[in-house]
Amino acid sequence: MHTQLIDDLLAGRVATVTIAPGGEARPNDPPAGAILSGAFNPLHQGHEGMAVAATVLTGLPVAFELAVRNADKGTLTRDEIGRRAAQFAGRHTLVLSGAPLFVQKAALYPGRVFVLGYDTAARLVAPRYYGGEPAMLAAMATLRAAGCRFVVAGRLTGGRFSTLADLALPPDYADLFSAIPERLFREDISSTELRDHAQ
Repeated sequence: MHTQLIDDLLAGRVATVTIAPGGEARPNDPPAGAILSGAFNPLHQGHEGMAVAATVLTGLPVAFELAVRNADKGTLTRDEIGRRAAQFAGRHTLVLSGAPLFVQKAALYPGRVFVLGYDTAARLVAPRYYGGEPAMLAAMATLRAAGCRFVVAGRLTGGRFSTLADLALPPDYADLFSAIPERLFREDISSTELRDHAQ
């Protein structure tokens, strides 16, 4: 594992660390294309299928991004970062960042397409996660100003397949979002279920 670069990231000396499938790592040089952010605990076929669908839809390569800090769960340990990063070896490009929020990601990846599942998109537009609607709208304005947009995959929630059409998008920012059609991607799988079955 790239211990010094990980330490630099955790200490805030670098903003991102990109790890290529072959293991080469570089600081502050995220790849071109779309970004699929997640906890990847574990990485599973749903993540990979969503990335493939996003490439078909947008024509862009997709890199995966793991934020080493989580707004709710704190900072990952160096060992845990290494464990999650190892899942991508020989398979996909992984970007590590210290930016858990999309307004922070917009500064790191301006002009990018972010690939989201329905549940993440629902949190992104929910005023309660910002302390109210004005702050949520300010975040949307920041994302628009950075040139970012979102493609959203449906997800089975509560026994129903929920899609972008089920979200109450802020009207002035609905154009930032587009749906990944169910015909391109549907994978009724969750990281929580996989972790439960692994125990």
